[in-house]
Amino acid sequence: MKKRKSLVLWLLFGCCSALKAQDARKMVEEAVNVELAADEADHSCWIFHEVDRKPRNSVVQWVAQTPKGDVIRILTRNGQALPESAQRRSIEAFIHDPNAQARKREADQRDDKEAADLLKLLPVAFVWTQTDKSDEMTTYHFKPDPRFRPPTREARVFSAMEGDMMVDNGQHRVAELKGQLIHDVNFGYGLFGRLRRGGSFEVDRRETAPRIWQITESHIHIEGHALLFKTISEVEDDEKTSFEREPDDVSLQEAAEVVMKK
Repeated sequence: MKKRKSLVLWLLFGCCSALKAQDARKMVEEAVNVELAADEADHSCWIFHEVDRKPRNSVVQWVAQTPKGDVIRILTRNGQALPESAQRRSIEAFIHDPNAQARKREADQRDDKEAADLLKLLPVAFVWTQTDKSDEMTTYHFKPDPRFRPPTREARVFSAMEGDMMVDNGQHRVAELKGQLIHDVNFGYGLFGRLRRGGSFEVDRRETAPRIWQITESHIHIEGHALLFKTISEVEDDEKTSFEREPDDVSLQEAAEVVMKK
């Protein structure tokens, strides 16, 4: 009788746990769909201050977004201040070079696609559980789903993470996503690359205008090397502040004039 009772309790507990996991996955999927739709519909342009720290290329700059590409005023590079004349020359060279603008737009579109592809993996690559809830935010914990087969090398790295995601309850927007590599990731048995366990990432977002969310901080600390795609192994700390809305159809010249007044 005791064995039977234990079996019934185990089945009930297992069933409840599975239902909770399904509910958490469903909520994560809803948040992902909201993010993808919002990104598709958002054509807003912003000017903001950015501090981007990398081991060999750290910059402090103002960035003014336009439909034709970002106008960037670099104030300092690797701790060295750039003369205002050099800042102006760099901006003028960009706004009068259609090829440079096209290359920048292509790079941005490629980054956006890669980010969207990884975002779509969230509901399918991980096992999700709800760990906390307040009036404003719900926190979900994720760990790799052993049944998932990553389709790309980037997905292999992403799906080797464990961490947490905070979702805004009112708008179902992702407010924070952070994770850590829980085991080494090898490519070609380590011959083509190895990313070491313990590497981490964190992305923070906030609402800068009604229903428009921006990444305000990102911290990537992944150690190792990957010969086939160098960008996957990075150390970077990026912070964006002082967001100001620009007209959605702002021109390159208008953005240049505004950014030089900052």
